[in-house]
Amino acid sequence: MGRVLAAPTLDEIRAARERIKGAAVRTPLVKYDGDPGEPEIHLKLEDLQPIGSFKLRGALNKMRALPRAELANGVYTASAGNMAQGVAWAARELGVRAAVVVPDTAPRAKLDAIERLGAAIVSVPYDEWWSTMRNHGRPGMRGVFVHPFADRDVMAGNGTIALEILEELADVDAIFVPWGGGGLTCGIAAAARALRPSVGVYACEVEGAAPLSAALAAGKPLSIENRRSFVDGIGGRGVFDEIWPLAKSLVAGSLTATVTQVAESVRLLARRARVIAEGAGATPLAVARSRASALSPRATRVVCVVSGGNIDASVLASILSGSIPQ
Repeated sequence: MGRVLAAPTLDEIRAARERIKGAAVRTPLVKYDGDPGEPEIHLKLEDLQPIGSFKLRGALNKMRALPRAELANGVYTASAGNMAQGVAWAARELGVRAAVVVPDTAPRAKLDAIERLGAAIVSVPYDEWWSTMRNHGRPGMRGVFVHPFADRDVMAGNGTIALEILEELADVDAIFVPWGGGGLTCGIAAAARALRPSVGVYACEVEGAAPLSAALAAGKPLSIENRRSFVDGIGGRGVFDEIWPLAKSLVAGSLTATVTQVAESVRLLARRARVIAEGAGATPLAVARSRASALSPRATRVVCVVSGGNIDASVLASILSGSIPQ
């Protein structure tokens, strides 16, 4: 029998907000200067978290919720980037050891950031890294495994983003969220469903690396071959079995953008909003600009979750100069 994962309740999400208060930032919700014909777009700036990513919310909530005795042997996660930094940051704040299982393809810049926060790095082949997430842990590792997305406490922490959005923009029609493993989208959707069922929460993916779109079309999770691009924070090999029921019941749909559209959104965020976004963080804007007006019912006021800003400087420079990094 497969793992069963329930969505966090509204009470759990509200408890998470209290638990992470004082460490995670209540990030700004700002209006984007769009073009004629585009919907009214607001940006939820999770790139302004201390680690440059929303992942701090879920990592903090998970680890602060654990009894202190369970943290005696430390914590570890499987991540090539943002969750690794979230767990490392939270572990440093709690005074416990942290380790991160990373794929051997992880870029040096991200490894440097993990080390700077004090976490030990365990580099493994990509398939072993993926299996660590599939199996919710890795033999031989010490401490509590903090899953980067398929964890109720992690999703509850992520859901606090929706609380903030709905408090500040009561008449929002839709929220666009980058789909990586699903923990961010499902956490936000769980809170929105409880507070404002009319608000559609849409997963945003990149063409050629869109596992949720493939699963929704097939009616079940399936493995896909991904086309790699600079958008490295989203686009896994498939939707995990325990996430699939939540996605089907909570998410209004999955919308895709091209890599070219995402690069253009990185440029627009930098030039018009003075926001530095990684590829995953810019994908919701790319989707909102190209797809929001076609939704039924029509979405005229939307929020795009800018999930993170941890983009390599050379990649950003290339995009701003008009090129698309390979």
